[in-house]
Amino acid sequence: MANLKIELVKSLNGRLDKHIATADSLGLRNIGDKTVQTDNEQTKGKIAQIGYLLKVTEE
Repeated sequence: MANLKIELVKSLNGRLDKHIATADSLGLRNIGDKTVQTDNEQTKGKIAQIGYLLKVTEE
């Protein structure tokens, strides 16, 4: 299964609590934090919700 490399590129300050919780569930708390997640429906849903804060690349 493919992996996605996800980086938080915008601040979480002033964002909706739901969006902050989604970023936290991906392991992203500060600008520049990076994580590798599996490419599945749950991860794609999280990316769709907060994609405007992220930079996503396939690994």
